[in-house]
Amino acid sequence: MNTFTKAGLVAIALVFAQSATSVAFAATNLPQLHQQGEVTYLSGGVGSDQSAALKDAMHDYPLVLEFTGATRQGNEYLADIPVHIADMHGKTLLNATSHGPFMLASLPDGRYKITARHDGKTQQRVVDVNASGHVRAMFVWPTQQEGSTS
Repeated sequence: MNTFTKAGLVAIALVFAQSATSVAFAATNLPQLHQQGEVTYLSGGVGSDQSAALKDAMHDYPLVLEFTGATRQGNEYLADIPVHIADMHGKTLLNATSHGPFMLASLPDGRYKITARHDGKTQQRVVDVNASGHVRAMFVWPTQQEGSTS
């Protein structure tokens, strides 16, 4: 084997090693996976490492929820958001708290009503979920600014 071929093989090995390290890094930074009935979910994203790991994992989940507060400076991530997911007949599939700005969920194909609450204000979204697709729903609440008169 000539030197040029060896160098090429070393370069390929380094790319695979770096890719495997990235996958291992993302997996170790993911929050705990939870199961509630038919729904498997995880939530979090507080801190840049966990946020990056969740963003990398989003493609593995048919439903992605994101929770932010709108400020004059832009959006800020929210945590501790109560989330309720029910089918269109009112049957609850998930009743949990998102421990960060992201909640990723795997649930059966169907149409669902998602209810989330922050600071006494409730928002709802209706989404159609199927295993071959990917749905992302954003919940944005206006936040009180210090010194505001409202």
